[in-house]
Amino acid sequence: MDIAYDPHPDGRPDPGEVVWAWVPYEDDPAQGKDRPVLLIARDADDLVALVMTSQDHDRDEQQERREGRFWFDLGAGPWDRAGRPSEVRLNRFLRVDPADVRREGAVLDRARFDAVVEALGPHLPRKPA
Repeated sequence: MDIAYDPHPDGRPDPGEVVWAWVPYEDDPAQGKDRPVLLIARDADDLVALVMTSQDHDRDEQQERREGRFWFDLGAGPWDRAGRPSEVRLNRFLRVDPADVRREGAVLDRARFDAVVEALGPHLPRKPA
């Protein structure tokens, strides 16, 4: 997985962009829904994404941590028409086929992308030795 900020205004999904894609439910991967995700990397022909939400997990942060879910505040951006602040899940990585992206939402600015990458540190999958 090569994490890199690489958005291009060409109509194709790239790392650094918020797009909509099918996200399976954790408790039932046969089901899911279309959600915004932040593309963070390329991995072969796929993209790697982090799930986004407009729910505020700061209020239940301790419970979320106990359940093994870690969130990072992104703030508001043009990907949410209502202007709600978003959070991104740091420890749930999704592989997305570029052909499965439903629509592009916006480009995340470089400073926030870099902050997400920094926060990912302890959550990145470890390569086998």
